[in-house]
Amino acid sequence: MKDTPVIKPANGKLGILIPGMGAVTTTFIAGVEAIKLGMAQPIGSVTQLNTIRLGKRTDNNTPKIKDFVPLAGIEDLEFGGWDIFQENCYEAALHAGVLDKPLVESLADRSKKSSPCLPFSTATM
Repeated sequence: MKDTPVIKPANGKLGILIPGMGAVTTTFIAGVEAIKLGMAQPIGSVTQLNTIRLGKRTDNNTPKIKDFVPLAGIEDLEFGGWDIFQENCYEAALHAGVLDKPLVESLADRSKKSSPCLPFSTATM
């Protein structure tokens, strides 16, 4: 019989690198940052809200996934990205126009930190 693997708890920050800083990326980042600030709930997040059944159905043992698997917490997520445009996350979110401007403004301090790494020289475009 094989030993049960042991998963060590996440420790420290978890960097998430995303290609492109358009509407989808900025909406995702804004959502996570709003959750960190207590302005939103993690609706739709499997890791934060869903449960896992352990044992038989009759055991009634269904902890939340985040309490069962030692994942990084939302507060430990840090974002980075790359794009051919030089807009930071705040500017890209305003340009995309997907999010309400008051929400984007309330997250401005956090989203201005996320500037893209440019993979291509803009002079060749």
